Amino acid sequence: GHTLEINKGCWKSCCSRDGVACSLVLQYFSFPYRYFRWWVKKTCIEKKTAFIDLLCAVPLQQIYGQPSLWTLGWYWWGVFCRWQLNPGLYHYKTVIANQFTVCLWCKGQTIYQQVLSVERPSSLQSWNWGYCGHYAFYHALYPRALLVYELPGQQVVLTRRQVSPVIPHDYKDSSLPVGVFIWEVENGRDEDVEVSIMFSLQNGPGAKAAGSGGHWNEPFTFHKDGQRVAGVLLHHCPPVNPFTLAISAREKAGTGVTHVTAFDPTGLGGEVWQDLLQDGRLDSPPGKSRLTEKGEVTAAAVCASCRVPAHGHKTLEFALAWDMPCVHFGSKEKLHLRRYTRFFGSKGDAAPALSHYALTHYEEWEKKIEAWQNPILENSQLPSWYKSALFNELYFLTDGGTIWMEVPPDCCAEDLQGPAGAGLSHLLPVLREYGRFAYLEGQEYRMYNTYDVHFYASFALIMLWPKLQISLQYDIAVTVVNEDVQPRQYLICGQTAQVKMKNVVPHDTGDPGDEPWQRVNAYLMHNTADWKDLNLKFVLQVYRDYYLTRDSLYLQDMWPVCQAVMESELKFDTDNDGLIENSGFADQTYDAWAVHGASAYCGGLWLAAVCMMCKMAEVLGDTEIQQKYLDILNKGKEAFERMLWNGKYYNYDSSGSDTSSSIMSDQCAGQWFLGACGLDRGDSEVRGGAAWCGCGKMGPVAGGKQQQGWHVLGVTL
Repeated sequence: GHTLEINKGCWKSCCSRDGVACSLVLQYFSFPYRYFRWWVKKTCIEKKTAFIDLLCAVPLQQIYGQPSLWTLGWYWWGVFCRWQLNPGLYHYKTVIANQFTVCLWCKGQTIYQQVLSVERPSSLQSWNWGYCGHYAFYHALYPRALLVYELPGQQVVLTRRQVSPVIPHDYKDSSLPVGVFIWEVENGRDEDVEVSIMFSLQNGPGAKAAGSGGHWNEPFTFHKDGQRVAGVLLHHCPPVNPFTLAISAREKAGTGVTHVTAFDPTGLGGEVWQDLLQDGRLDSPPGKSRLTEKGEVTAAAVCASCRVPAHGHKTLEFALAWDMPCVHFGSKEKLHLRRYTRFFGSKGDAAPALSHYALTHYEEWEKKIEAWQNPILENSQLPSWYKSALFNELYFLTDGGTIWMEVPPDCCAEDLQGPAGAGLSHLLPVLREYGRFAYLEGQEYRMYNTYDVHFYASFALIMLWPKLQISLQYDIAVTVVNEDVQPRQYLICGQTAQVKMKNVVPHDTGDPGDEPWQRVNAYLMHNTADWKDLNLKFVLQVYRDYYLTRDSLYLQDMWPVCQAVMESELKFDTDNDGLIENSGFADQTYDAWAVHGASAYCGGLWLAAVCMMCKMAEVLGDTEIQQKYLDILNKGKEAFERMLWNGKYYNYDSSGSDTSSSIMSDQCAGQWFLGACGLDRGDSEVRGGAAWCGCGKMGPVAGGKQQQGWHVLGVTL
């Protein structure tokens, strides 16, 4: 997602020698008018949010910290942020009541009480805010994070370890809407100290979400297998997508758990603060809270306390869970069940059981996470930056508006495959067993499974959760063989065409503000039926997936779909030389870069896809198709070399313009997939590495002009 956004800022790099063509100038000058007219209709008439909102963009800000629970984010400086309870729709709001507070009690009195946040808010002013950030240190290795607090002047160190169940090859626990906060307490004093940690949480993201009221809280305990968990449930009851939040702590020998059922997070907060200050405990009133009034906000708190001996160590464990089992997307047409309901039910009463499960299983999760990560972390041949990036950049799998839904138990194949998907014989068994998975291109590019960029991210799924990649591919295959003939205007060119053509890969599987999977191709900037890379990326992923999983049933189902999209692609080989040509506009994922004729990026993808068609035909024993694509491959390789190789690297395109000799690093994408499948040697080898040599020699680039070297485009790998 971010690659596209970055490159959109650089579209002027691809100007021709004689300037921009008049037709393109007219298109881009008239685009604002078309976009504004569409935006008004979407936001003012339909009362929905725009999937790409250029007029009300979220202000750019640093958002560091580990996402938790697939839906809540945590700033590294100590506050929760970015609610995403409704699927794919974000609220960029810091909820100030969502905090951890420490209380130290020694010799019968409180000696220290502090909110563990550097914030100084206008609400809850009775609380002691403004923790000094010089005494706190954040560390992250996704899906875990550490925040170390060296309490100034107290000789006590708190380490908060956060764990989310993001576990490779696990299709149960990885779906759970839970997170665990483990507090390690080290007492460096010469005397015992009572340590209490209070976890406070607001019921919902704010006053606007409070709506007409009717929200309420209640305490709970959950006892199973000799393990007891206690906390508070916060029931949030909007008319659409109601949910329950749960904050809890683990009761065990030497650890007591107390609570406040409800308090006003918009007031001074003195009652809660004084309650904790008095003895390091909360009053634990019984019973439910009253229902909130219209626009009223409520919050709750849970406190875990223990005695830590002099120079000793103790652990306090908290869980945060949410239970929104049934969801509607923006259109409210279909009711969907989340994946975790398979294991914890769909009645909306699972939060206590989820909390207990998290607090009694997180140690097992950590062992599995360490077994996955340690071989890489302990590999001295890998640089530190690479290790960090490899794990920490996985955050988007859970923080990308991610949804993981069950297929209804009474669903039949016809419900999923549409009028033309009967050949996908294993579609229903796969989706029934593993569900449907989707994530956004970006939090401001609100389209699910944007396929041109999923191409790059798909390695994370196929290597860590291969069944989710297979499931996602089946969803794409269904859309390929079906069509949506509804006409619409495309905003860049102004032309009208149908939403989705048959036998071409869609740009995306839909907008969460509409009805994903049912209505695809939310993207309406360009008509992507004419894009040159989407079909090829499907073929490359199909063989890559087969190569890594050896799932022959999957390959058999996908083979007719691969043939269909390659037949659609062949029409772009206008001169029958075995190599497709770009059409002089932004007809690929770099959707503001015009490309003319043969190109290194699309041509490289094409040759790699043709090579993989040969390989799939060989595996499946389809000799006729194998020979067809071998002939195309031989012709195409010769044309690729002749038209694009300049003796040092492959040119951006064959137009002969000033910028056609630019180096586009994504020309290596096809070769990259061939290498991942063991096909980058012999007849399949091209000189892709030369592009990287050229990149290494690149001088500074400014204003789209070449300076002291070569101009590099499309650094995405």
